[in-house]
Amino acid sequence: MSKLSKLAETLIGSEIVKLGNAISERINKGEKIYNYTIGDFNPSIFPIPKLLEDLIVEEYRNRSTNYPAAEGIVDLRKAIAYYLKEWQDFDCNIAEIQVASGGRPIIYSTFRAIVDAGDKVIYGVPSWNNNHYTHLTGGEHCLIDCKPENNFMPLAEDVEKHIKGATLICLCTPQNPTGTTISKESLEKICDLIIEENNSRGENEKKLYLLYDQMYWTLTYGDVKHDNPILLRPAMKDYTIFVGGISKSLSATGVRVGWGIGPAHIIAKMKAILSHIGAWAPTAEQKATAKFLTNTSALKEFTKTYIAELEYRLQHIYKGFIALKEKGYQVDAIAPQAAIYLTIKINLVGKKTTEGNVLDTQEAVTAYLLSEAKLAIVPFYCFGASKNSAWYRLSIGTCKKEEIAEMFNKLEEALSKLH
Repeated sequence: MSKLSKLAETLIGSEIVKLGNAISERINKGEKIYNYTIGDFNPSIFPIPKLLEDLIVEEYRNRSTNYPAAEGIVDLRKAIAYYLKEWQDFDCNIAEIQVASGGRPIIYSTFRAIVDAGDKVIYGVPSWNNNHYTHLTGGEHCLIDCKPENNFMPLAEDVEKHIKGATLICLCTPQNPTGTTISKESLEKICDLIIEENNSRGENEKKLYLLYDQMYWTLTYGDVKHDNPILLRPAMKDYTIFVGGISKSLSATGVRVGWGIGPAHIIAKMKAILSHIGAWAPTAEQKATAKFLTNTSALKEFTKTYIAELEYRLQHIYKGFIALKEKGYQVDAIAPQAAIYLTIKINLVGKKTTEGNVLDTQEAVTAYLLSEAKLAIVPFYCFGASKNSAWYRLSIGTCKKEEIAEMFNKLEEALSKLH
C-alpha cells in the first residue's frame, strides 16, 4: 500500500469511539453489556428538552435549511451572550463568539489559529483529545501527569515547569474523563502564571493562551462551583478561548451546536479556518437553540430535573464501589463532582482467574471485566495516561437506574472469582 502523509501515517483515531463502537456491535448481536464507555446519552433515558425538540422541528418546517453565516447566525450569538450573562455573569459581545457543530471544531480551529509546528502545548493527563489535537498541529507535547489527590487536575507548580516559551495551555473543567473540577485556588494561580509570562514577552512575541473547555460547566453537584478565569482575573480576557455548547448541558450531543468565545481577532481567524472546513451547526438547530437559551424558565426547569437524574446515578454507582472497597476488593472511586463521569479504580493486575490465567496488564483487566462482569468502561490510558494506570472513566449517559444493583451483583461475582 502506498504511503500517505506523515500526519495520516501517524495519527491515531479516537480510542474511545473505537471501543464504544465495538461494544455497540456486541450489544446489537444480543449480548447484555452494561455499556458505560462513550460520553453520550441514550435519548430514551435522557431526551433533549421537549421545547427545544419542538423548536427544531418548527424551524425545519419553516424551511430553515440554507447555509448559516460562517460565524453563526446573529440571533444565536446574541442568545449565547445573554445566556452567559444570565448564568455566569460573564460579559461578551457577538464579535467574540464563533458557532460550530459542537466543541470539536472550536478546539481544532483554536489549535490551528494559535499553534505552529514545534510550539509547546501544556496539558494534563488523563484528558480528552489534547494529545491528538497537539499531534494534528505538530505541537510539542508538554504533559503533566495528574494525580488523584489533586482530582486529576494540573497544579500551578506543574504548569510552571513548562511555561517558558509555551503557546497554549489546555484546561477542561468539569473534566472529561474524570468528572472532577479544578479548584478556584489552582485556577487563580495558573491564571497568574499566564499573565506574568505574557507580561514578560516582547510586543512582537507570540503570547501564551488558555484553552478553557467548559462544555460541562452547568453539570455540577452539591457544593461544587464552576469558576470562570476571566471573572477571577480580568486580564485573562486577552488570553482565554472558551469552549461551550449544548451537547452535554441539554443532552443534545447529536444536535451539534457548540461555540467558542475569545478575543475578537482570534475568533476572526477561527472563523476563516472553519469557513474552509464547513463545520457549521445546521441553521434550524441554531435558530431553535437561540430561542431556547433565552427562555430562562424552561432552561432552569429542564436543568433541575436533568441534574437530579444524573446525580442519582453517579451517587449510587459511587456508593456501590465504596461498598465493594469496604468488603476488601481492590476497587475505589472519587466522589462525584460534576459532568456525567465517575472516576473509578480497579486494581487487579497480578490476580489469577479460576482457569489460572494471570491478569498481567491493565488491558487484560479491562477485557476480564467485559467478559465476566459484562462491564464496559474506558481505561485512563485511552486519555493519555500510563498504560499501567488502574483508573477508569465510567459514563452514565446510557445508565438505567434499575440496572445499577444488577451490574454490581455481576461485578462482585467476577471479582470474587479472582485470587
